[in-house]
Amino acid sequence: MDFFTPIVDDPFSFGQITAANALSDVYAMGGRPLLAMNILACPVKSMKREIFREVIQGGLSKIKEAGALLVGGHSIEDEELKYGLSVTGVVHPDKVLLNAGACPGDVLILTKPLGTGILATAIKGGLAGEDVERRITDVMITLNRLAAEVIDDVRSRPGMEGTVHACTDVTGFGLLGHLHEMLEASGVSARLFGQRVPLLERSEEFLQMGIVPAGAHTNRKHFRQWIANPTEQSADLEVLLADPQTSGGLLIAATPSAADAIVNGLGERGYSLPAAVVGEILAGSRGVVELA
Repeated sequence: MDFFTPIVDDPFSFGQITAANALSDVYAMGGRPLLAMNILACPVKSMKREIFREVIQGGLSKIKEAGALLVGGHSIEDEELKYGLSVTGVVHPDKVLLNAGACPGDVLILTKPLGTGILATAIKGGLAGEDVERRITDVMITLNRLAAEVIDDVRSRPGMEGTVHACTDVTGFGLLGHLHEMLEASGVSARLFGQRVPLLERSEEFLQMGIVPAGAHTNRKHFRQWIANPTEQSADLEVLLADPQTSGGLLIAATPSAADAIVNGLGERGYSLPAAVVGEILAGSRGVVELA
């Protein structure tokens, strides 16, 4: 279950983003969404009912795209608009993916660019135009369905069954936080290739202007203790890695051959977002991230 307040102005897009975000948890575990239920908080005294309908229609469009069914939901009156989904999915017991299990020698794949938190903050501050809002909306409404299907395809190939070891989606704790959780659960460390991490256009520009959400500073302050080699030069990179994402991509730990197959498979299927190998798993101090 996941729900939150609007991150963009358009109610239909808001519904799409929140639905994609909620569905992502099932994809991150190797599953297929089956059923969804709406969660809606309505400020009925200050908003027109048409807005609520558009939000739900946006969510329904993503539920249908996921091949799932909307089977009801619950709404309440509230002072602030909130929307999300409770999602039920299915997965074969032998194919469940967890954020634990990453092994030394694995590489890390990220399937969406970072920067939605910074850019959303710029939009709220009136510093970014409609082009930026359209771009981050396109990223956030993109389901992780294709990435999950490619992972399943790779794992189903003869000799590749045990080559994808861990997976999680990147959301509110940023890449740094969710990577630390994977490393902690797996008992390993990682080297992260900062220059290879895909970023949304203009996110670095707004970072230099100090347009950073409070969540990024909170994440960085908490997770910086697990960075092996923090420096003044790495400060901007640390903020980008700590930027809280909404409906972010999958972070996957897999053997190099499986990683190549996943990245190539996404490209062959016309995946529109940058997916890249961004790091490697090491047999070092548990939970520690080395920046390279």
